[in-house]
Amino acid sequence: MSLETNKAFAAVLTAGISFMVAGLVGGLAVSPHRLEKPAIATGEVVAAAAPAAAPALEPIAPLLANANVETGRGIATRVCAACHSFNEGGRNAVGPNLYGVVGGPHAHREDFNYSAGMKGLHDKTWDYEALNAFLNKPAAAVPGTRMAFAGLNQAQQRADVISYLRSLSANPVPLP
Repeated sequence: MSLETNKAFAAVLTAGISFMVAGLVGGLAVSPHRLEKPAIATGEVVAAAAPAAAPALEPIAPLLANANVETGRGIATRVCAACHSFNEGGRNAVGPNLYGVVGGPHAHREDFNYSAGMKGLHDKTWDYEALNAFLNKPAAAVPGTRMAFAGLNQAQQRADVISYLRSLSANPVPLP
């Protein structure tokens, strides 16, 4: 081996020993103050305040009288069409085809794989209030749903979309 290689190994060894000694001296010079009790309690569960009750959802029936089908079509096209189709006999996509959904049962398409939460509600019909609750917050209306949509916050938008969905039928369900 050459003398230069020995110098390189000696430099690395000297640096390592220097850092080790500096760490030991630093640990002796600065000793941390140990707490008598932990700063964060992990064993005890502190009872949290009960969450505030969600505000009641306003009834959709009064808004349906003035709902605009074309506005609902625009909202549905912009928000829903990425996952749903609306035409009679249309294909299922990420979500089921929504033709004839108003007045039909939950999980109304036999050829779509619904979540267990939605299948459990198959005996209930999609009336106007059920659609209102679902369009407001799908996960709250049908626990376990796979629909990853946050919902429509504005009641008039929900009324317009429901009015549009109502129009997607050969025999639309009468308004309340």
